[in-house]
Amino acid sequence: MEKQPRLFSSNLFQEYRQVEVVLNRCVLAWKETDTSRTPNCGIISIPETDSHVVQVCDIVAICNTKDDDQDNVETRRGPKKSKLDQLYPHSFTVSYIRRTRRHQWCCSDVTFHCTSQGLCEQWIHVINEQLSLFTNRPKRLLVYINPYGGKQLGNRIYEQKVAPLFRRACISSNVIVTERANHARDHLRTEADLDKYDGVVCVGGDGMFSEILHGLVTRTQIDNGVDQNQPDAELVPCSLHIGIIPAGSTDCICFATVGSNDPVTSALHIIVGDSHPMDVCSVHHGDVFLRYSVSLLGYGFYGDLLTDSERKRWLGPARYDLSGVKTFLDHNYYEGTVSFLPAENNVGTPRDKLLCRSGCCVCQRKPSSKDNKQWKMSEELETSDKDISYGWNAINGKFIAINAANMSCACPRSPKGLSPSAHLADGTMDLILVRKCSRLNFLRHLLRHTNKDDQFDHSFVEVHRVRKFHFQPQHHDLVSLEDLSEKTGFNPLCSLQTACNYSTTHSSWTCDGEILPHAAIQVSVQCQLIRLFARGIEEEQQQRMFEDPFAAWTPEPSLYLS
Repeated sequence: MEKQPRLFSSNLFQEYRQVEVVLNRCVLAWKETDTSRTPNCGIISIPETDSHVVQVCDIVAICNTKDDDQDNVETRRGPKKSKLDQLYPHSFTVSYIRRTRRHQWCCSDVTFHCTSQGLCEQWIHVINEQLSLFTNRPKRLLVYINPYGGKQLGNRIYEQKVAPLFRRACISSNVIVTERANHARDHLRTEADLDKYDGVVCVGGDGMFSEILHGLVTRTQIDNGVDQNQPDAELVPCSLHIGIIPAGSTDCICFATVGSNDPVTSALHIIVGDSHPMDVCSVHHGDVFLRYSVSLLGYGFYGDLLTDSERKRWLGPARYDLSGVKTFLDHNYYEGTVSFLPAENNVGTPRDKLLCRSGCCVCQRKPSSKDNKQWKMSEELETSDKDISYGWNAINGKFIAINAANMSCACPRSPKGLSPSAHLADGTMDLILVRKCSRLNFLRHLLRHTNKDDQFDHSFVEVHRVRKFHFQPQHHDLVSLEDLSEKTGFNPLCSLQTACNYSTTHSSWTCDGEILPHAAIQVSVQCQLIRLFARGIEEEQQQRMFEDPFAAWTPEPSLYLS
């Protein structure tokens, strides 16, 4: 690694020990130095073996400790005057990111005591100067809090865990507590002055994120004169980043983009200005726009499950377990035709075990204009049965479930998700077809979502990586959501002689937790339409410090010395 010149270097005091502190453009480092014990300050002699390194990009903030004490009174601890504080009253505190458990971060502090006020101010100035170079860090955020999602802890999570971190990082926020369904969506679409903000943050679950997504994407298309009702319209990417503070039941989006559902971790990703693109699926019925999707489109099993759970909302999150058991026992299947446009070979396959992680090489390849032209040509070549290069394939059959995953859909109950190798920003989705089978075989398939076995390794399951797909049910489509709820029935438990119940009505599509009013749909992937305050899931080796802790001590020309 190329050696970086020192920007600043001093001998300071930290926790009754004298330390040499060094700053370069990459890291802030300090190590203990040999000193003799003095009765006045109680400094002890320590071998030069204990070194600490913090990457500059992981520094959240630096402030005068006196100023920091005022904030601590309101947050997590009160100021305590030590003997060192009395001897060296001039000090500064550096708040930085520390990686704790797998994929989780916390904010730690280290305080350095200086021999003079001038030296203290110099350190604050030099470090702030380096932090100012990170122009991707947000300064103004629009925050929406859903007080009713999940366990109804949205307000408390934000006020106790997130707001103090935002204040420490000097981020101003305009907080709106939503009062009804789609409040955030409607406000973003028509009222919000987006030019005032660097990003939009939602505090809630996946449903709250969906509101923010629809409001922001719709507003962007309106401002740019794009008609969302046209299935082939080229949508304009959103300029503002979206941040997610998890406070829902599953928090699928956070698990796929950060690796955990910890609010502090997500807040720190926002503070340091992490950025990760994400694909969005647009769903249409004919020339009518229905919804956007970023995680799961499900027909059959998952559609029936959600439809039934909507009748049991009074049970809270437990309704999903009850409806899941009921839907599994009903064991319905549905006839229809799935037509899809396969992705080209260079984006991998759903079974290649290439996981989407931070710095993913697949997601870094954005489709070229040449690819876009080939996809448009493919629509003219659409056929029902033939395989042609960049052409459409069609499968007609009886399906227990049809799922389209934009991401792995991992969550605590399914650590690998529905499609472990799905990517966040490659312009594709994984289309999973579960054909009619016995209840026992379907149970085997479901159980593999909870372990490390290949859930696609069944004769009745097939998976395709696609850019677009259409679904046409065997029967005429329903005309409204009311018709859907009235006509969707669940047959009695099937006998031992019958593998499945054939449903003469449609199932319904669940789109990121919302029921669609039509069964016949067309779905297209809009590549990298939005950007999140995230960096993707870090591998274990990525979480370690790559900077050599001792490289900072190599003699180099210093710009500042003290």
